[in-house]
Amino acid sequence: MTPILKKSRLDEASPSSYRPISNLTVISKLLERLVSRQLVAYLETNHLLPTTQSGYRRGHSTETATICVLSDLLDAVDRGDTSALVLLDLTAAFDTVDH
Repeated sequence: MTPILKKSRLDEASPSSYRPISNLTVISKLLERLVSRQLVAYLETNHLLPTTQSGYRRGHSTETATICVLSDLLDAVDRGDTSALVLLDLTAAFDTVDH
């Protein structure tokens, strides 16, 4: 594992400012990729992933998560419901996942 600083302006003394980068052999990387593809295919085929999950999914990002939240808010307004959004920060949403 090699620690890499997430952003240059972060505190270099804080361990949470780093992301782990694994140094694997080619065979390990291939095996990891194969297992990952099979696992994701299984989870999607059996509908075991929430439809609103955007992290680590092909075709999903913080942009799709933001669009989903905006859509939910606009739907609530159209229905005449009261809705509010408080402190939603998606700038590093997928950096906080415990690997």
